[in-house]
Amino acid sequence: MSGDSGNHDDRRALPGGPRPACPVGRADDGTWHVHGHAQARQVLRGTDTVQAGLGIETVEKLPPGVRRPVLYRDGPEHREHRRQTARFFTPRRVDERYREAMARTADRQLAALRATGRAELRDLGFGMAVETVSTVIGLTHSRPGVRRRLERFFPEKFGRPGLTSPSGLYWLVRLNISWLAVHLADVRPAVRAHRREPRDDLISHLIDEGCTDAEILGECLTFAAAGMVTTREFVSAAAWHLLADETLLETYRTADEAGRLALLHEILRLEPVVSRLKRRTTAALELDGGGAPVTVPAGAPVEIHLADANTDPAATGPCPLSVRPGREIGAGLSFGDGPHRCPGAGIAVLATDTLLARLFALPGIRLAVPPRVTFNDAIDGYEIRGLTVTADRS
Repeated sequence: MSGDSGNHDDRRALPGGPRPACPVGRADDGTWHVHGHAQARQVLRGTDTVQAGLGIETVEKLPPGVRRPVLYRDGPEHREHRRQTARFFTPRRVDERYREAMARTADRQLAALRATGRAELRDLGFGMAVETVSTVIGLTHSRPGVRRRLERFFPEKFGRPGLTSPSGLYWLVRLNISWLAVHLADVRPAVRAHRREPRDDLISHLIDEGCTDAEILGECLTFAAAGMVTTREFVSAAAWHLLADETLLETYRTADEAGRLALLHEILRLEPVVSRLKRRTTAALELDGGGAPVTVPAGAPVEIHLADANTDPAATGPCPLSVRPGREIGAGLSFGDGPHRCPGAGIAVLATDTLLARLFALPGIRLAVPPRVTFNDAIDGYEIRGLTVTADRS
Protein backbone atom coordinates (compact mmCIF):
# COMPACT_ATOMS: atom_id res chain seq x y z
CA MET A 1 0.00 0.00 0.00
CA SER A 2 1.24 3.48 -0.79
CA GLY A 3 3.13 5.00 2.11
CA ASP A 4 3.83 1.79 4.02
CA SER A 5 7.57 2.16 3.76
CA GLY A 6 7.84 5.70 5.07
CA ASN A 7 6.20 8.92 6.06
CA HIS A 8 6.58 10.86 2.82
CA ASP A 9 3.79 13.21 1.83
CA ASP A 10 1.30 11.44 -0.45
CA ARG A 11 -0.83 14.54 -0.98
CA ARG A 12 -1.31 15.66 -4.57
CA ALA A 13 -3.99 18.34 -4.60
CA LEU A 14 -2.93 20.20 -1.47
CA PRO A 15 0.55 21.70 -1.03
CA GLY A 16 2.88 20.10 1.47
CA GLY A 17 4.88 21.81 4.16
CA PRO A 18 5.81 21.48 7.81
CA ARG A 19 3.11 21.39 10.47
CA PRO A 20 2.92 24.38 12.82
CA ALA A 21 4.58 23.68 16.13
CA CYS A 22 1.53 24.74 18.15
CA PRO A 23 -1.98 23.32 17.70
CA VAL A 24 -3.53 26.75 18.40
CA GLY A 25 -2.10 30.17 17.67
CA ARG A 26 -3.10 33.79 17.27
CA ALA A 27 -2.05 35.82 14.22
CA ASP A 28 -1.20 39.51 14.26
CA ASP A 29 -4.59 40.40 12.77
CA GLY A 30 -6.37 38.80 15.74
CA THR A 31 -7.43 35.61 13.93
CA TRP A 32 -6.98 32.39 15.88
CA HIS A 33 -5.66 29.45 13.85
CA VAL A 34 -6.42 25.89 14.92
CA HIS A 35 -4.25 23.06 13.57
CA GLY A 36 -4.70 20.22 16.08
CA HIS A 37 -7.37 17.59 15.51
CA ALA A 38 -8.78 17.57 19.05
CA GLN A 39 -8.86 21.36 19.18
CA ALA A 40 -10.50 21.64 15.74
CA ARG A 41 -13.18 19.14 16.71
CA GLN A 42 -13.84 21.03 19.93
CA VAL A 43 -14.38 24.28 18.03
CA LEU A 44 -16.64 22.67 15.43
CA ARG A 45 -18.72 20.84 18.01
CA GLY A 46 -18.96 23.77 20.41
CA THR A 47 -22.09 25.81 20.97
CA ASP A 48 -20.16 29.06 21.50
CA THR A 49 -19.25 29.62 17.86
CA VAL A 50 -21.17 30.63 14.73
CA GLN A 51 -20.49 30.37 11.03
CA ALA A 52 -18.07 32.79 9.38
CA GLY A 53 -16.66 32.98 5.87
CA LEU A 54 -18.24 31.37 2.78
CA GLY A 55 -19.85 34.67 1.85
CA ILE A 56 -21.71 35.12 5.12
CA GLU A 57 -20.98 38.85 5.00
CA THR A 58 -23.26 39.12 1.97
CA VAL A 59 -25.96 36.97 3.57
CA GLU A 60 -25.96 39.16 6.68
CA LYS A 61 -27.07 42.10 4.50
CA LEU A 62 -30.34 40.36 3.63
CA PRO A 63 -33.51 41.96 5.05
CA PRO A 64 -34.50 40.57 8.47
CA GLY A 65 -37.62 38.88 7.08
CA VAL A 66 -35.70 36.79 4.53
CA ARG A 67 -34.91 33.27 5.69
CA ARG A 68 -31.20 32.48 5.47
CA PRO A 69 -30.00 29.25 3.86
CA VAL A 70 -29.31 26.56 6.47
CA LEU A 71 -25.53 26.87 6.02
CA TYR A 72 -25.66 30.39 7.47
CA ARG A 73 -27.90 29.70 10.46
CA ASP A 74 -26.95 28.67 13.98
CA GLY A 75 -28.64 27.78 17.24
CA PRO A 76 -32.13 26.30 17.76
CA GLU A 77 -33.43 27.31 14.32
CA HIS A 78 -30.54 25.54 12.63
CA ARG A 79 -30.86 22.43 14.78
CA GLU A 80 -34.58 22.16 14.06
CA HIS A 81 -34.03 22.45 10.32
CA ARG A 82 -31.37 19.73 10.43
CA ARG A 83 -33.68 17.50 12.48
CA GLN A 84 -36.53 17.87 10.00
CA THR A 85 -34.37 17.24 6.92
CA ALA A 86 -32.23 14.44 8.34
CA ARG A 87 -34.47 11.83 6.71
CA PHE A 88 -33.24 12.85 3.25
CA PHE A 89 -29.69 11.75 4.09
CA THR A 90 -30.03 8.56 6.16
CA PRO A 91 -28.03 5.49 5.02
CA ARG A 92 -31.26 3.59 4.43
CA ARG A 93 -32.66 6.29 2.20
CA VAL A 94 -29.40 6.60 0.31
CA ASP A 95 -29.45 2.87 -0.33
CA GLU A 96 -33.13 2.66 -1.27
CA ARG A 97 -33.66 5.93 -3.14
CA TYR A 98 -30.34 7.07 -4.60
CA ARG A 99 -28.11 4.05 -5.25
CA GLU A 100 -29.76 2.91 -8.49
CA ALA A 101 -30.05 6.49 -9.74
CA MET A 102 -26.32 6.95 -9.10
CA ALA A 103 -25.54 3.82 -11.12
CA ARG A 104 -27.59 5.03 -14.07
CA THR A 105 -25.97 8.45 -13.87
CA ALA A 106 -22.47 6.95 -13.79
CA ASP A 107 -23.23 4.83 -16.85
CA ARG A 108 -24.44 7.92 -18.72
CA GLN A 109 -21.33 9.87 -17.77
CA LEU A 110 -19.03 7.10 -18.98
CA ALA A 111 -20.89 6.51 -22.24
CA ALA A 112 -19.00 9.30 -24.02
CA LEU A 113 -15.66 7.97 -22.72
CA ARG A 114 -16.48 4.51 -24.02
CA ALA A 115 -17.49 5.96 -27.37
CA THR A 116 -14.62 8.41 -27.90
CA GLY A 117 -11.93 6.85 -25.73
CA ARG A 118 -11.13 10.12 -23.97
CA ALA A 119 -12.65 12.30 -21.21
CA GLU A 120 -11.72 14.88 -18.60
CA LEU A 121 -12.40 13.79 -15.01
CA ARG A 122 -13.69 17.24 -14.12
CA ASP A 123 -16.54 16.83 -16.60
CA LEU A 124 -17.36 13.29 -15.49
CA GLY A 125 -17.31 14.28 -11.82
CA PHE A 126 -19.43 17.36 -12.29
CA GLY A 127 -22.01 15.52 -14.34
CA MET A 128 -22.21 12.84 -11.66
CA ALA A 129 -22.51 15.39 -8.87
CA VAL A 130 -25.10 17.57 -10.61
CA GLU A 131 -27.47 14.70 -11.31
CA THR A 132 -27.04 13.13 -7.86
CA VAL A 133 -27.54 16.33 -5.86
CA SER A 134 -30.41 17.41 -8.10
CA THR A 135 -32.19 14.17 -7.29
CA VAL A 136 -31.76 14.71 -3.56
CA ILE A 137 -32.90 18.34 -3.69
CA GLY A 138 -35.72 17.81 -6.18
CA LEU A 139 -34.30 19.85 -9.08
CA THR A 140 -35.77 17.42 -11.56
CA HIS A 141 -37.51 19.75 -14.03
CA SER A 142 -34.56 21.78 -15.30
CA ARG A 143 -34.35 23.07 -18.83
CA PRO A 144 -31.36 21.92 -20.92
CA GLY A 145 -28.03 23.46 -19.95
CA VAL A 146 -28.06 23.11 -16.16
CA ARG A 147 -24.37 22.20 -16.04
CA ARG A 148 -23.44 25.28 -18.09
CA ARG A 149 -25.51 27.53 -15.83
CA LEU A 150 -23.93 26.12 -12.69
CA GLU A 151 -20.44 26.36 -14.16
CA ARG A 152 -21.06 30.05 -14.80
CA PHE A 153 -22.44 30.54 -11.30
CA PHE A 154 -19.34 28.90 -9.76
CA PRO A 155 -16.46 30.23 -11.89
CA GLU A 156 -12.84 29.32 -11.33
CA LYS A 157 -12.07 32.91 -10.34
CA PHE A 158 -14.41 35.14 -8.38
CA GLY A 159 -14.47 38.92 -8.41
CA ARG A 160 -15.90 41.26 -5.80
CA PRO A 161 -19.26 42.79 -6.86
CA GLY A 162 -19.60 46.50 -6.29
CA LEU A 163 -20.65 49.86 -7.67
CA THR A 164 -17.38 51.76 -7.51
CA SER A 165 -15.30 50.15 -10.27
CA PRO A 166 -15.78 48.57 -13.72
CA SER A 167 -14.69 45.20 -12.32
CA GLY A 168 -17.16 45.47 -9.46
CA LEU A 169 -19.98 46.40 -11.82
CA TYR A 170 -19.12 43.48 -14.09
CA TRP A 171 -19.25 40.96 -11.25
CA LEU A 172 -22.42 42.51 -9.84
CA VAL A 173 -24.19 42.16 -13.19
CA ARG A 174 -22.77 38.70 -13.80
CA LEU A 175 -23.80 37.44 -10.37
CA ASN A 176 -27.36 38.70 -10.76
CA ILE A 177 -27.66 37.26 -14.27
CA SER A 178 -26.40 33.90 -12.98
CA TRP A 179 -28.89 33.93 -10.10
CA LEU A 180 -31.71 34.77 -12.50
CA ALA A 181 -30.70 32.06 -14.99
CA VAL A 182 -30.69 29.30 -12.34
CA HIS A 183 -33.96 30.59 -10.92
CA LEU A 184 -35.82 30.74 -14.22
CA ALA A 185 -34.46 27.55 -15.79
CA ASP A 186 -34.01 25.25 -12.79
CA VAL A 187 -35.59 26.30 -9.51
CA ARG A 188 -38.84 27.88 -10.66
CA PRO A 189 -39.86 24.92 -12.86
CA ALA A 190 -39.13 22.55 -9.98
CA VAL A 191 -41.06 24.64 -7.45
CA ARG A 192 -44.08 24.88 -9.76
CA ALA A 193 -44.06 21.12 -10.35
CA HIS A 194 -43.73 20.42 -6.62
CA ARG A 195 -46.60 22.75 -5.77
CA ARG A 196 -48.81 20.82 -8.20
CA GLU A 197 -47.58 17.43 -7.05
CA PRO A 198 -45.64 17.37 -3.75
CA ARG A 199 -42.78 14.90 -3.43
CA ASP A 200 -40.68 13.55 -0.62
CA ASP A 201 -37.64 15.74 -1.20
CA LEU A 202 -36.05 18.95 0.02
CA ILE A 203 -37.94 21.34 -2.25
CA SER A 204 -41.32 20.00 -1.12
CA HIS A 205 -40.16 20.32 2.48
CA LEU A 206 -39.19 23.96 1.93
CA ILE A 207 -42.53 24.67 0.28
CA ASP A 208 -44.33 23.11 3.28
CA GLU A 209 -42.30 25.41 5.54
CA GLY A 210 -43.66 28.43 3.68
CA CYS A 211 -40.41 29.43 1.97
CA THR A 212 -40.59 31.89 -0.90
CA ASP A 213 -39.17 31.06 -4.33
CA ALA A 214 -36.19 33.30 -3.59
CA GLU A 215 -35.49 31.47 -0.33
CA ILE A 216 -35.74 28.10 -2.06
CA LEU A 217 -33.32 29.38 -4.70
CA GLY A 218 -30.85 30.29 -1.94
CA GLU A 219 -31.09 26.82 -0.39
CA CYS A 220 -30.67 25.11 -3.78
CA LEU A 221 -27.56 27.13 -4.62
CA THR A 222 -26.12 26.43 -1.17
CA PHE A 223 -26.58 22.70 -1.71
CA ALA A 224 -25.14 23.05 -5.22
CA ALA A 225 -21.98 24.64 -3.85
CA ALA A 226 -21.69 22.26 -0.90
CA GLY A 227 -22.51 19.10 -2.86
CA MET A 228 -21.92 19.51 -6.57
CA VAL A 229 -18.72 21.55 -6.64
CA THR A 230 -16.96 19.69 -3.81
CA THR A 231 -17.87 16.24 -5.17
CA ARG A 232 -16.55 17.25 -8.59
CA GLU A 233 -13.18 18.12 -7.10
CA PHE A 234 -12.97 15.01 -4.95
CA VAL A 235 -13.71 12.73 -7.91
CA SER A 236 -10.67 14.22 -9.65
CA ALA A 237 -8.47 14.07 -6.55
CA ALA A 238 -9.34 10.44 -5.82
CA ALA A 239 -8.91 9.37 -9.44
CA TRP A 240 -5.53 11.13 -9.58
CA HIS A 241 -4.30 9.24 -6.51
CA LEU A 242 -5.44 5.92 -7.95
CA LEU A 243 -4.06 6.54 -11.44
CA ALA A 244 -0.68 7.54 -10.03
CA ASP A 245 -0.22 4.45 -7.85
CA GLU A 246 -0.69 1.02 -9.43
CA THR A 247 -0.70 -0.75 -6.07
CA LEU A 248 -3.33 1.62 -4.71
CA LEU A 249 -5.42 1.19 -7.85
CA GLU A 250 -5.25 -2.59 -7.66
CA THR A 251 -6.32 -2.43 -4.02
CA TYR A 252 -9.31 -0.32 -5.00
CA ARG A 253 -10.24 -2.58 -7.92
CA THR A 254 -10.17 -5.79 -5.90
CA ALA A 255 -11.84 -4.48 -2.73
CA ASP A 256 -15.51 -4.84 -1.88
CA GLU A 257 -17.61 -1.71 -1.51
CA ALA A 258 -16.70 -1.26 2.16
CA GLY A 259 -13.02 -1.48 1.30
CA ARG A 260 -13.33 0.98 -1.57
CA LEU A 261 -15.18 3.47 0.59
CA ALA A 262 -12.52 3.16 3.30
CA LEU A 263 -9.85 3.96 0.73
CA LEU A 264 -11.78 6.97 -0.54
CA HIS A 265 -12.24 8.21 3.03
CA GLU A 266 -8.49 7.95 3.54
CA ILE A 267 -7.76 9.95 0.39
CA LEU A 268 -10.31 12.54 1.51
CA ARG A 269 -8.66 12.74 4.93
CA LEU A 270 -5.42 13.60 3.21
CA GLU A 271 -7.04 15.88 0.60
CA PRO A 272 -10.03 17.69 2.16
CA VAL A 273 -11.69 19.60 -0.67
CA VAL A 274 -12.36 22.55 1.62
CA SER A 275 -9.16 22.88 3.60
CA ARG A 276 -10.21 25.67 5.99
CA LEU A 277 -13.39 26.39 7.90
CA LYS A 278 -14.10 29.70 9.60
CA ARG A 279 -16.01 30.41 12.78
CA ARG A 280 -16.55 33.33 15.14
CA THR A 281 -16.75 32.84 18.88
CA THR A 282 -19.79 34.09 20.79
CA ALA A 283 -18.23 33.39 24.19
CA ALA A 284 -14.76 32.76 25.53
CA LEU A 285 -13.45 29.35 24.43
CA GLU A 286 -10.67 27.47 26.22
CA LEU A 287 -8.51 25.19 24.11
CA ASP A 288 -5.44 23.06 24.72
CA GLY A 289 -2.57 25.09 23.35
CA GLY A 290 -0.12 22.22 23.47
CA GLY A 291 0.88 21.92 27.09
CA ALA A 292 -1.02 24.88 28.46
CA PRO A 293 -4.59 26.12 27.96
CA VAL A 294 -5.28 29.14 25.80
CA THR A 295 -8.43 31.25 25.90
CA VAL A 296 -9.96 32.46 22.68
CA PRO A 297 -12.03 35.54 23.57
CA ALA A 298 -15.63 36.15 22.57
CA GLY A 299 -16.05 37.75 19.16
CA ALA A 300 -12.77 36.38 17.80
CA PRO A 301 -12.43 35.00 14.25
CA VAL A 302 -11.20 31.41 14.16
CA GLU A 303 -9.82 29.46 11.21
CA ILE A 304 -9.75 25.67 11.42
CA HIS A 305 -7.08 24.17 9.18
CA LEU A 306 -8.56 20.82 8.20
CA ALA A 307 -5.53 19.61 6.27
CA ASP A 308 -3.43 19.98 9.42
CA ALA A 309 -6.09 18.60 11.77
CA ASN A 310 -6.54 15.55 9.53
CA THR A 311 -2.82 14.80 9.63
CA ASP A 312 -2.36 15.29 13.37
CA PRO A 313 -0.34 12.23 14.49
CA ALA A 314 -2.22 12.16 17.79
CA ALA A 315 -5.39 11.33 15.84
CA THR A 316 -4.08 9.41 12.83
CA GLY A 317 -1.41 7.19 14.26
CA PRO A 318 1.84 6.48 12.35
CA CYS A 319 2.65 8.02 8.97
CA PRO A 320 -0.12 10.64 8.94
CA LEU A 321 0.87 11.93 5.49
CA SER A 322 0.62 8.52 3.83
CA VAL A 323 -2.40 6.82 2.29
CA ARG A 324 -3.25 4.00 4.66
CA PRO A 325 -6.90 2.90 4.61
CA GLY A 326 -8.44 1.61 7.83
CA ARG A 327 -7.45 4.38 10.22
CA GLU A 328 -9.93 4.96 13.02
CA ILE A 329 -10.10 8.64 12.08
CA GLY A 330 -11.81 7.80 8.77
CA ALA A 331 -12.17 10.93 6.64
CA GLY A 332 -11.21 13.04 9.64
CA LEU A 333 -12.88 16.44 9.68
CA SER A 334 -13.16 16.72 5.90
CA PHE A 335 -16.94 16.95 6.15
CA GLY A 336 -16.76 19.28 9.15
CA ASP A 337 -18.15 18.24 12.52
CA GLY A 338 -20.77 19.25 15.01
CA PRO A 339 -23.98 21.06 14.06
CA HIS A 340 -22.72 22.02 10.60
CA ARG A 341 -21.27 18.65 9.59
CA CYS A 342 -22.14 18.01 5.95
CA PRO A 343 -25.42 16.06 5.89
CA GLY A 344 -24.65 14.61 2.47
CA ALA A 345 -21.29 13.08 3.37
CA GLY A 346 -22.44 9.53 2.71
CA ILE A 347 -24.04 10.52 -0.58
CA ALA A 348 -20.89 12.27 -1.82
CA VAL A 349 -18.57 9.34 -1.11
CA LEU A 350 -20.97 6.75 -2.51
CA ALA A 351 -21.48 8.80 -5.68
CA THR A 352 -17.71 9.08 -6.09
CA ASP A 353 -17.27 5.34 -5.65
CA THR A 354 -20.14 4.54 -8.01
CA LEU A 355 -18.45 6.53 -10.77
CA LEU A 356 -14.85 5.49 -10.10
CA ALA A 357 -15.59 1.78 -9.68
CA ARG A 358 -17.10 1.78 -13.16
CA LEU A 359 -14.38 4.01 -14.57
CA PHE A 360 -11.58 1.73 -13.42
CA ALA A 361 -13.39 -1.34 -14.69
CA LEU A 362 -13.07 -0.02 -18.26
CA PRO A 363 -10.41 -1.78 -20.35
CA GLY A 364 -7.31 0.26 -21.06
CA ILE A 365 -8.09 3.08 -18.63
CA ARG A 366 -5.03 5.25 -18.10
CA LEU A 367 -3.90 8.80 -17.37
CA ALA A 368 -3.40 10.77 -20.59
CA VAL A 369 -2.85 14.32 -19.33
CA PRO A 370 -1.78 15.21 -15.77
CA PRO A 371 -3.80 17.94 -14.10
CA ARG A 372 -3.08 21.47 -13.06
CA VAL A 373 -4.10 22.47 -9.55
CA THR A 374 -5.12 25.89 -8.32
CA PHE A 375 -6.49 27.12 -5.00
CA ASN A 376 -9.78 28.98 -4.82
CA ASP A 377 -9.61 31.45 -1.95
CA ALA A 378 -13.36 32.09 -2.16
CA ILE A 379 -14.12 28.56 -0.94
CA ASP A 380 -10.73 27.77 0.63
CA GLY A 381 -10.41 24.71 -1.58
CA TYR A 382 -8.41 23.24 -4.42
CA GLU A 383 -9.55 23.00 -8.03
CA ILE A 384 -8.24 20.29 -10.34
CA ARG A 385 -8.35 20.97 -14.07
CA GLY A 386 -7.18 19.12 -17.16
CA LEU A 387 -6.97 15.62 -15.64
CA THR A 388 -7.71 13.57 -18.75
CA VAL A 389 -8.07 9.81 -19.08
CA THR A 390 -8.23 7.53 -22.08
CA ALA A 391 -9.72 4.07 -22.45
CA ASP A 392 -10.26 1.48 -25.14
CA ARG A 393 -13.19 2.47 -27.33
CA SER A 394 -16.22 0.23 -27.40
